[in-house]
Amino acid sequence: MPLLRRIAHTPDRPLGGADVAVVVAHPDDETLGCGGLLGRLSGGRLIVVTDGAPREGADASRCGFSDPGAYGTCRRAELIRALAVARVPASALILLDVPDQGVCHRMAEIARALARLFAIHGIRSVFTHAFEGGHPDHDGIAFCVRLAADLPGSSIVEIIEMPLYHLGEAGICVQRFCDGDHGVVIDLKPGERMRKRRMLACHATQTDTLRPFSVRQERFRAAPDYCFAALPNRGRCLYGGHDWGLSPADWPACVGAARRAFERLAA
Repeated sequence: MPLLRRIAHTPDRPLGGADVAVVVAHPDDETLGCGGLLGRLSGGRLIVVTDGAPREGADASRCGFSDPGAYGTCRRAELIRALAVARVPASALILLDVPDQGVCHRMAEIARALARLFAIHGIRSVFTHAFEGGHPDHDGIAFCVRLAADLPGSSIVEIIEMPLYHLGEAGICVQRFCDGDHGVVIDLKPGERMRKRRMLACHATQTDTLRPFSVRQERFRAAPDYCFAALPNRGRCLYGGHDWGLSPADWPACVGAARRAFERLAA
């Protein structure tokens, strides 16, 4: 039975997970997207692509750190503490240490690294970001996972996406798919909510950012066959109003360049 169907129809049972990977852009994305579900998985891998520390330094300074390196070290420690709450061993964690806000400029390299990791660990099911125009790193990882999964000979049979945030009609919308699809909604039990709340608290440097997110539900669906060359969410990109490393106008060119570079690497 596909993993998404098991999630939907057996919400109280352990899911195994030796052939499962969760692939996210930043430390804390794992907790926001599937912190409750992590407690039901065992033996899988969590791949965190960036170090959570933008190199321009404003985030580090705002959080009281002298430089992005120190900030990234703290964010890694926060991540490990959050995983301990979910009883995910540190050995399950794979860090690629790409600079935060730098994913879209290194997508071919990231996709190739993911393809290797999927093959090494026998990964068949992947949880990752929805393509929603919230943060360019999130959209970049959604694209990288698809590139890796579409490689001839790939073991991936299922990509399951989870929404974090996007620009809605009335402002930021969190934990909803931008096309209005409900997906598979999991109502977390009181103990799971408490665990997820404790995991979020471990990401102490992100307290203000995480405040709008609920611990009551998690939402998943099979990733659609996106046209990644076009902007998501009818062209409405939250990151267009922020300096997060990419302008929406530059997204299509980044995708085209990454696809060509990935094909050369895979040849």
